[in-house]
Amino acid sequence: MDRLKLALDDELARANSIDGLYSAADPLQVTRKFKNDSIKTLICALFAYGNARAIVKFLNSLEFDILNLDESKIYDFVIKNGWLYRFQNIVDVAQIFITMSRARELNFEYIISSNTQNGKVIYGINELIKSLYQLNNYRSSGYEFFFGKVFENEPKSPYKRYNMWLRWMVRDRDIDLGVFKSIDKSNLILPLDTHTHKVTQAIGLCDRKSYDYKAALQISNNLAIFDPNDPIKYDFALYRIGQSGALERFLERIKG
Repeated sequence: MDRLKLALDDELARANSIDGLYSAADPLQVTRKFKNDSIKTLICALFAYGNARAIVKFLNSLEFDILNLDESKIYDFVIKNGWLYRFQNIVDVAQIFITMSRARELNFEYIISSNTQNGKVIYGINELIKSLYQLNNYRSSGYEFFFGKVFENEPKSPYKRYNMWLRWMVRDRDIDLGVFKSIDKSNLILPLDTHTHKVTQAIGLCDRKSYDYKAALQISNNLAIFDPNDPIKYDFALYRIGQSGALERFLERIKG
């Protein structure tokens, strides 16, 4: 474990830097333009699924200032520009922007922090999703994929995009934005994706085959052994190891 920590700290030093961030496509490159706007940063996070280059290209094509327009003008603007992305058709995207324009009445940070239970922010995320659905009666598979599903008792999904957004907004160092002050970064959950799942399985931080919330929580708890105050600081380094195809090199380094 000592050797693993040393290797992760070295990867972290490279990845969690401005040069590291821009070494390959990542949605945070776009998000940093909207640092103090939780609505725009959440839009960036929730569209962040699929190929990283395609995500960045799509986010760069959006005109986020339309959030300030009347809803009819938002709708017309999206339709005119033909914005659609993977599971979201043009109408879905228009309705997403209308919902997020209405979200100005919500305090995202307060919703999450006030509904965190026993240090678990996932319950705050669940309440935020509920609040967003209450803003608009529109429903479709693409719209619901964008905002995610509400859980009843225990989460099953890793809620990767929301946890990534919280990493951006809560962590106050390195490449992250540090806007939310009332949420403790020790309570963050790893934004588990296919890259980090594969890497953490290979290096012994995860023994769950299922790509689910329990896997994300297990990895987060194991990372807390290395840094209990800021365990998710390792997220971007783990992601980059998987994204860049450097896992074998990393494993050789751990083995010495």
